[in-house]
Amino acid sequence: MRNLLVYYIAILLPLGIVLFLYSKAYIGFTLFLILIIAYLLIYRTWVDGSRLVAKGIISKQDRWRMMLPGMHMKHFTELYLK
Repeated sequence: MRNLLVYYIAILLPLGIVLFLYSKAYIGFTLFLILIIAYLLIYRTWVDGSRLVAKGIISKQDRWRMMLPGMHMKHFTELYLK
């Protein structure tokens, strides 16, 4: 996932879908909350880690370290700007 546009689509589309489903009352608040937490803890960790692995910044085994506090800020430039 080296292309920045593909990365932004990959991180924003699922969030948009969850918000749309909640706003149209297709899902309840409990499911909405579960999906948001899963998005933040599992999906974003995987996507951000995969982007850094593809760019050669971290190893594949260190992908899950993106869940630790501060790791997104440590790699902010590589994730969001390059």
